[in-house]
Amino acid sequence: MISPNAHVDPAAKIGNDVTIYPFAFVDAGAEIGDGCVIMPYASVMGGTTLGKNVKVYQGAIVGADPQDFRWKGEKSLCSIGNNTVIREHVIINRGFTSAAGTVVGSDCFVMANSHIGHDSVISGRCVLGNGVVVAGDVFIDEGTILSSNAVVHERSRIGKYVLIKGGTRISSNVPPFTIMAHNPVVYYGVNSVVMSKHARFTDAQIDDAAKAYRHIYQTSTSVFNALRRIEADIDDSPIRSEILDFVRGCNLKIAGHNVELE
Repeated sequence: MISPNAHVDPAAKIGNDVTIYPFAFVDAGAEIGDGCVIMPYASVMGGTTLGKNVKVYQGAIVGADPQDFRWKGEKSLCSIGNNTVIREHVIINRGFTSAAGTVVGSDCFVMANSHIGHDSVISGRCVLGNGVVVAGDVFIDEGTILSSNAVVHERSRIGKYVLIKGGTRISSNVPPFTIMAHNPVVYYGVNSVVMSKHARFTDAQIDDAAKAYRHIYQTSTSVFNALRRIEADIDDSPIRSEILDFVRGCNLKIAGHNVELE
């Protein structure tokens, strides 16, 4: 159902079984997948692709122009994965510095008044609470939850199955499976509930993650030395590799750790 009171540009591509309510705006060059729902006063701008069964609520703008002085009108893109929900007044900017542009994965839930900046990547099954602000060039891995009013600064990386508590400001890299809270940010433990109930990790795997982070955050040693202790103390496993690879990939610069290299 496409309301005659909606503006749907003839150059937009509309899939099957799409519902577009009155006063919605679908721009030229937008692609709307099968089963999508665009609520009143929502906008889907050119350069944006919605997967299947995406729901965009009132007042949201998906694929807004990049908010970056470097953007001079060149091609910019935004894609939203299948089954993702975008609630009221969310703004998602298109990306222009990467080939894929801004990406929000499948099965995500982006709550009201949140903002996702240009060229950021939000992987599948993530939840962004009300008022979350994600700057440009951010990467957030699978299954991560950002509670209400969390702020993630540009070029930060957040690993898999992380929980960022409400109002926390992230300006560095958050390793996988952790809980981070407060300002300045501190390590708050392992995200065991999500790991066990949603990601189906075993108790032994969760114990390995907790042991690894005791070395990193609770022994007053440098990150470099903590990684050596992890390799000596914990058997090789996908959990251990995920943690080690992430921290090394960030050049040992991780949120909540203030001990210098020794």
